[in-house]
Amino acid sequence: MTPPVRGTLPPSQTRPLPAAPAAAPRPGAVRRAAVPLGVLAAVAGGFAYVGAVDPNTPGHYPVCPLLYYTGVYCPGCGGLRSAYAVAHGRFGTALGCNALAVAGYAVFAVVWAVWLVRAVRGRPFEPVLRPSHRWALLALVLAFTVVRNLPFGAALAP
Repeated sequence: MTPPVRGTLPPSQTRPLPAAPAAAPRPGAVRRAAVPLGVLAAVAGGFAYVGAVDPNTPGHYPVCPLLYYTGVYCPGCGGLRSAYAVAHGRFGTALGCNALAVAGYAVFAVVWAVWLVRAVRGRPFEPVLRPSHRWALLALVLAFTVVRNLPFGAALAP
C-alpha cells in the first residue's frame, strides 16, 4: 500500500463533490436578445394583421398611387397580397404576387437569425452594406420593376 500524500484525505474520509447546477440561461443573454425578439414580434404582428385582413378585398388598404394614376406596377405592387399568402402558407401564390417581396422576406429571416445568434453570444452585429451592394440592389429593383411592366415579364406582374 502506498503511503497517503501529505494534505490529502484517505479514500474512506472523502466526500463526493456537489452536483453542478443546471445550466440556466445567462441573464445577460436574455437581455441582449430582447431587441431582436422585439423586432420579430413587430414583424410577426404585421404579418398577423395582414393575414387577418385580406388585401384581396377592396376597401381595407389604400391602392398603390403609381398603379392608380399611371397603370405601372411599382416594385411593391402585390406585396400585401404576397404577405397574406405567406401568412397562410401559400408560398407559390406569394411568389406569383411579388417575387421580390418573398426574396426580401427570406433575406430578412436570415439576417434576423444571424443578428439573434450574435446578440445572444454577446458579439456585435454590424452589417455592412457597401456602396457597390447598394447599387446592385437598386439595379435589381429597377430591373424587376421594368421587366414586370413589359409584355414578356407578365409572369412577374401581380
